[in-house]
Amino acid sequence: MSVPARTTTGQPSDPEGPTGQLAGWLATTTSAEIPAPVRERAAHLVLDGLACALIGAQLPWSRTAVRAVLALEGTGDVPVIGWGRTTGAPAAAVLNGTFIQGFELDDYYPAAPLHSASLVLPALLSTAAQAAGPVSGTEFLRATVLGFETGTRVGRALNGPEMLARGWHSGSVFGTHAAAAACGALRGLSAAQFEDALGLAGTQSAGLMAAQYEAMSKRMHHGLASRNGYYAAGLAHGGYTGIKRVFERPYGGFLATFGEGHHPDPAQITEELGRTWNTEKITVKIHAAMGGLHPAIDAAIALSADCGLTADRRLSADRRLGAGRELGADRRLGADDIEAVRIEVPEAIHHHGWWPPERPLTTIGAQMNIAYATAVALLDGHVRPEQFLPRRIDADDVWDVIRRTEVKRVDERQEPSWDQPGYNTRVTVTLRGGASLTQALNQPRGGPDDPLTNTEIREKYRALTARVIDADRAAEIERLVLDLEAQPDLDRLVHLLAAPVRGALD
Repeated sequence: MSVPARTTTGQPSDPEGPTGQLAGWLATTTSAEIPAPVRERAAHLVLDGLACALIGAQLPWSRTAVRAVLALEGTGDVPVIGWGRTTGAPAAAVLNGTFIQGFELDDYYPAAPLHSASLVLPALLSTAAQAAGPVSGTEFLRATVLGFETGTRVGRALNGPEMLARGWHSGSVFGTHAAAAACGALRGLSAAQFEDALGLAGTQSAGLMAAQYEAMSKRMHHGLASRNGYYAAGLAHGGYTGIKRVFERPYGGFLATFGEGHHPDPAQITEELGRTWNTEKITVKIHAAMGGLHPAIDAAIALSADCGLTADRRLSADRRLGAGRELGADRRLGADDIEAVRIEVPEAIHHHGWWPPERPLTTIGAQMNIAYATAVALLDGHVRPEQFLPRRIDADDVWDVIRRTEVKRVDERQEPSWDQPGYNTRVTVTLRGGASLTQALNQPRGGPDDPLTNTEIREKYRALTARVIDADRAAEIERLVLDLEAQPDLDRLVHLLAAPVRGALD
């Protein structure tokens, strides 16, 4: 295969290839070319990401991360969100990304699983802190959208769910490109420099999904990818070259190497580029658990309601329990009421979210394990931070339900008819006495076909931030973020984010 000579112009080495087309689009797309509804949605995704950062900043494992990273990196001039401290720009990207991912409450993109805000926002904040002059809210929001679009497209090209099935932490593998694209946009890279940045990002991609069982490091994967994307754009800006045509190279290229065995499709990178906006398909979570578990959680909560958990939906005693007694409005479904739970999920979720859990289960293990998340959804009627306190994780009633739970791979061709890829999940609860209820979902509440409204995202932001900061500070952050394009600089927003916060689990 012939290799084009290194370009000395502002053009990528092959402007017509997928890498070159993406690089050219990143270099030339203006804020005005991004539709207003996309920019508005992006601002709400920024708000959601910052809420996750604020609630994640002072979690026990986040405190451990801060102590360890600051011991390695020392002080600098970039704020660490929620700490009232500063460090160097790369370290700040690691820590701020770790906070956003800190409690499994941040966004994800189902078709190519990654957590966009935890990749893009920390890298941008670190880049903006080192800019020669003020960075406007318009510039910041444009860079955010370009990062969101890049990460999701590279993930689709790589067939992201297959990455999970093979044990890669998908988002930290292709998230480097999201961060690099965003930072490159803020730095004003040329198309040729964007090609270098994308190549530098791809060669830094990594992340092993075994971190989900007990390691704190799963929380940090996207933060590390954010730092790597920050570096990629900065190196390219400084003239340091990266892999050319990183997506199409047959030997050692990004798609060829990471996609070995599952048929990557480079056309996904540029298909409808600038016309279809994946930003609008990013899912905002309502449960504090891994995104692939959310359909099972939603199904379990719905089945709990059918079993009489709420006063306005009480069913007859024989249907609920088959035991001739009634669950009152003040009584929740108990472990003794459940004979068995069967959960059917696709292969990627089965690999990612199922292993037979053992006590004691770590917080990260509980947030990633479908049997635990479904059990607390059935018993408690919700899956919030309090479901992951040590006393709840180790509660006997939860483990009684887990022991009666089986998890199977679902045949996606069976009824109900699932004609599109998704998180196709079926939960069946068998109650004492033989009554059985089933709920099947293709995607969770908040998913691409049932997204949270912007109003609901604001409500989530307010509920999360109420745990860790005062109402006036939260309201001012919300105002600034939702009016980003009117802000001449980010100084006030960064100041509000930097101040210390309370511990969400203290």
